[in-house]
Amino acid sequence: MELCLLTLISMTVIGAHCDSHTLRYFYTAVSAPGSGLPEFSTVGYVDDQQIEHYSSDTGRDRPVAPWMNKEGQDYWDRQTQVSKGAESVFKHNVRTAMSHFNQTGGIHIVQLMFGCELRDDGSIAGYNQIGYDGREFMSLDTKSAIWIPTMNEAQLTTQRLNSPEERWGERNKNYLQNECIEWLKKYIEYGREDLEKRVRPEVKVWGRRQSDGATRLQCLVYGFHPRAVDVRWMKNGVDHVPSDERTPILPHPDGTYQMRVGVEVPTTEEDAYSCHVEHSSLGEETLNVTWEPDNGLSIIVIIAIVGAVVFIVGALGVGIFLLTKKRRGYKTARTSDNNSDSSNNPKA
Repeated sequence: MELCLLTLISMTVIGAHCDSHTLRYFYTAVSAPGSGLPEFSTVGYVDDQQIEHYSSDTGRDRPVAPWMNKEGQDYWDRQTQVSKGAESVFKHNVRTAMSHFNQTGGIHIVQLMFGCELRDDGSIAGYNQIGYDGREFMSLDTKSAIWIPTMNEAQLTTQRLNSPEERWGERNKNYLQNECIEWLKKYIEYGREDLEKRVRPEVKVWGRRQSDGATRLQCLVYGFHPRAVDVRWMKNGVDHVPSDERTPILPHPDGTYQMRVGVEVPTTEEDAYSCHVEHSSLGEETLNVTWEPDNGLSIIVIIAIVGAVVFIVGALGVGIFLLTKKRRGYKTARTSDNNSDSSNNPKA
């Protein structure tokens, strides 16, 4: 028995282009109650703003971003029916995946991600992945429109989906390159004020001398929007110092972001070190903050800033850690009335 592929619309982040926009969704199904997670849920995002949510616990697809209320009740009723259909298929998918791995019990999870991106230069990109228990199961090669198995247990499923009778890769590719982009453009117009706001970053630098005669420098950049940013340490304003510590770009509860970059340098008085930040809110300007041995950042401030992020990242991670456990990714896409028809979903 093969794993059903649900081809409802979902979106996932693809690039880090400065003014690009992405539409992304995550569909997650859990094999049994008792895990603390709903048996089925969907979460939708435009860029890093959640736009909607469906849970088997509530049985309704609801708007999250205020500007998604521009869609009327008929829209949300249709999307609820789409999500209910996805719920049924995904519950079957979990049981089928378990059979592939000869599993008869325990808590197991299937997650589907679709994604498309509209870049600032007008180019587009997209991808489609299916994961099982924290590992990638199979993915779509959008150039060849062929499903690629990343586990041996996915061989039969990808063979069927790539067969001349099914040709699901071509259908998925067509969706990502056309319909997905059209929905993304529509949602961008709804939320343009929030999605394209520009907030200048704040920068704090500090250092700590090590026992081996070196000094560890840290640059904390926070409170900026949009997400794309370039942060680097420079020596004497001209020489790039490669970083050996770089955190992911993490969200703040207020919708802005932060990241931290660390380097280890010789403890000398001859050289000057500064943190250089490039961000779209700065225009052509580069923000430079020089480290002085006595300008260390209060540990209380550091803890307050980083601590605020820990909570929100932990909450966001519940829905996506299972698929990104092995490879970093990428936060489903929305379907039209035609794509919500069950005939578009291949069956096992």
